[in-house]
Amino acid sequence: MRIPTVLLCSGVGLAMLLTSCTRPADHSARPTVTAPVATGPIVQRLSQPQQKAVAGPVDPDRRVGAIFVDGGNLHVCTGSVVHSAGGNLVMTAAHCLAGASRIAFAPGFAGDGAPAPADVWKADAVYLDPRWTASKDPRADYAIARVSNDVGGSVEAHVGLALTLGTAPPPGSHVTVMGYPAGVGGSPIGCQASTSVNESGFPSLVCEGLVDGTSGAPWISGTTLTGLIGGFERGGCAANVSYSAPFDQQTAQLLARAETGGPGDVVPNDLGDSCK
Repeated sequence: MRIPTVLLCSGVGLAMLLTSCTRPADHSARPTVTAPVATGPIVQRLSQPQQKAVAGPVDPDRRVGAIFVDGGNLHVCTGSVVHSAGGNLVMTAAHCLAGASRIAFAPGFAGDGAPAPADVWKADAVYLDPRWTASKDPRADYAIARVSNDVGGSVEAHVGLALTLGTAPPPGSHVTVMGYPAGVGGSPIGCQASTSVNESGFPSLVCEGLVDGTSGAPWISGTTLTGLIGGFERGGCAANVSYSAPFDQQTAQLLARAETGGPGDVVPNDLGDSCK
């Protein structure tokens, strides 16, 4: 799972309840991590698929952001703004939610510490596929949070754009993946890769270096969200292979339910390690 082995806490509230997320190494749990160091390769421009898919620094994308939990400066997962009638919905991996009492989303985050208050969007409710609530079915490893900001307005209006929810990409599709390594401060990493499907029916892609913190990172085709790091093995136990839950009609139904703005779901509080 690409959530750091972070934050398997107890006592989840109803309105602000998302848990930490990163990949592994595994993609889950709150790690002891240090801030990413801004050294290394020059920022990539993801205009063309790489011959060899290796994640590296990329420019921030306002549609994609870091997820912070429980009021701290440590971001542990990745989320993205998904288009909705109210413009107030963010999507991430469901396994990123176990145990957190609060969640904050900072779109386009880049910096040395905490995001500015005007750029912080707090989760007011979380919506989960019933299959995840019942049994943590990896085919339903996605969640949608309804978010708000103290200064008002919608997150979609704030960032100026959003991703449109789509369905699982056919094998051979080129997608861009962008996420935030777990830490304090830092910038996103990303790569472009070609998708395939594993024998269990989960979309997969090969990209080296999508580390802890990239759970929930969106798979983007143009302006369409076709998947996110999660699903099989909660996103993948190997550092060079990532998975997504297969987005389908049930994913669209979850978005429709979140758009109505009704009460959210109680997030399951326990999360085992799928990579042992």
